[in-house]
Amino acid sequence: MAARTLTPGPSRRRRRNRVSSVWWFVLPAAAFYIFAVIVPSVRGASFAFTDWNGISPTKNWVGLEQFQTIFSDPYGSVAIRNTLLIAVAVTIIQNVIGLLIALGVNSRIKSRGILRVLIFAPVVVTSIAVGFLWKNLFAPDGGINEILRAVGLDGLAQNWLGDADIAIWAIIVVVIWQFSGYSMVIFLAGLQGVPEEVLEAAALDGAGPVRRFWSVVRPMLAPAITINLMLSIIGGFKLFDQVFAMTKGGPGGATNTISTLIYQNAFQLGKFGYGAALAVLLTILVAIAASIQYRLLSKQEG
Repeated sequence: MAARTLTPGPSRRRRRNRVSSVWWFVLPAAAFYIFAVIVPSVRGASFAFTDWNGISPTKNWVGLEQFQTIFSDPYGSVAIRNTLLIAVAVTIIQNVIGLLIALGVNSRIKSRGILRVLIFAPVVVTSIAVGFLWKNLFAPDGGINEILRAVGLDGLAQNWLGDADIAIWAIIVVVIWQFSGYSMVIFLAGLQGVPEEVLEAAALDGAGPVRRFWSVVRPMLAPAITINLMLSIIGGFKLFDQVFAMTKGGPGGATNTISTLIYQNAFQLGKFGYGAALAVLLTILVAIAASIQYRLLSKQEG
């Protein structure tokens, strides 16, 4: 019996032509992305395995020595601890405050429009300007201490940015103050997608405000929660502007984060290889945290 030759049908040929035409649109963007992002990133990461000072034409391969230095360097340990503290504190507190504000301004209060604008306003100010503003407010004779003294709370007046135990928390407060409005807007968008009739039906069934939020609103807010947590934890890990403007990593390196330590070593101390190793470490930390968080929240979303 003669073998039959199978030839692709017209629909299969059209699908194949459509796929090949899509690749022609993707290739220029992919080529530019590889040229502008992938190649420089890989090249920059390779410096982490050298002792290059950023200027000299010669660089020596030192293997993992720069990474070992990070964990033996007291400044490196403090920077890692501060980075983790900021990422966790900002992620939790900023999103709790943002959610509470969103629930408040999503109600039927008359001034909700003005409140939304006022609370979101700090987000549009550049972080470096916010840092310098709060640096003046936290100064020993700044606005915060003047208000405390004016109301008779002299004992609470502090050297906010000069005390190694307080300075990192002052920075965290500023970050939360600036970006709670950002979280609020995302939560607010999620809340406005919750059908009113579902909430009314839950109320008729006897569910109180807390029960309605936990059983009805919270599951519908899952995408907003995922976006907010993802953005805030990545922003917390990468924090640089506010720290640089308010303390420059001081006093005595007590408020250094990985980002500020990268800047100091790569561009001020001529230790480009060490700075590149810190950048690689920061990338790994962000990737691990984002992956774990995304996996956990994806399960919650179902």
